[in-house]
Amino acid sequence: MRIPFYRKGIREQVTTKSGDSKPDVIPTKIWKCKNSECKAWIREEFTTGEQLCPICRGPMLRSMRHLPAVKNKVPRQPRQPKNDAF
Repeated sequence: MRIPFYRKGIREQVTTKSGDSKPDVIPTKIWKCKNSECKAWIREEFTTGEQLCPICRGPMLRSMRHLPAVKNKVPRQPRQPKNDAF
């Protein structure tokens, strides 16, 4: 049984229990909340200068997780104005 999994603009087919197709995972550096009651974490590449939990504002510590690779989008180029010669 296939269950489709969709994430913001990226479509990945992931199957559960059958193990047919899963995204490739790589070791990824993350920051996770030190508070045991808070489950927040963020990839290191998306952090800002301060390492405070975005949910509880507690301290965060570095860790590793095996996560699918993120495909960063290429920044859009500004549109060129149309030259309408009338």
